[in-house]
Amino acid sequence: MCGRFTLTVSEEEWVNFFYVQSVNLRFEPRYNIAPGQQIAAIIADDEGRRRAGPLRWGLVPSWAVDEKIGYKMINARAETIHEKRSFREPLVRKRCLIPADGFYEWKKTPDGKQPLRIMLKSRPLFAMAGIYDTWTSPDGKVLHTCSIITTAPNEFMAEIHDRMPVILPREAESAWLDRDLQSIPELLSLLKSYPAEDMQAYPVHPQVGNVANDTPACIEEYKVPDNDAGGDGEQLTLF
Repeated sequence: MCGRFTLTVSEEEWVNFFYVQSVNLRFEPRYNIAPGQQIAAIIADDEGRRRAGPLRWGLVPSWAVDEKIGYKMINARAETIHEKRSFREPLVRKRCLIPADGFYEWKKTPDGKQPLRIMLKSRPLFAMAGIYDTWTSPDGKVLHTCSIITTAPNEFMAEIHDRMPVILPREAESAWLDRDLQSIPELLSLLKSYPAEDMQAYPVHPQVGNVANDTPACIEEYKVPDNDAGGDGEQLTLF
């Protein structure tokens, strides 16, 4: 799954990187983005212009009875996304890019789970494939929500977790946003595991497990205590 990520750069940096032409959100760098929160997302309008705005992480389908369903739908599996009622129409008609510069995952170790921040080697920013929908409550409240698509792990991520977010190659970003592209086989062909050789990770402090912690300290490299030696600790080297 993908349950936490970061976007720590300035608004100008990610807006320019993803060729966004219109921004409609108040942005601040984020160090521990969690489900249920408002996140930055990018869509394309009918003319192909890219627009950025806020979506709540956790998809609430337009037909849902209760918005609480969103807490169970933070991710959509690439393998079955076209089969699920909640995801099929958004896959065809409501796709978005979720900008990020890293995501967190917890690796099992003999001493428990160690959180890692995972990034790309070749570029500072990347787009996760997302879908979105709009839900209106009986009292007229409108919610715009999204899910991040996940897929099977590549060789790098398999050592950490059994799922990973779909990170789109640069050349696939425009296709994912293209409203004229509605062929399910073509869309599914974009939902691949990102190349393992371009990924890297480093340990971070367990404080990222608490959603209340959203500070630069969350992304600092963490020296895991060396319990066997009883010393001051040593740098964990994983990859």
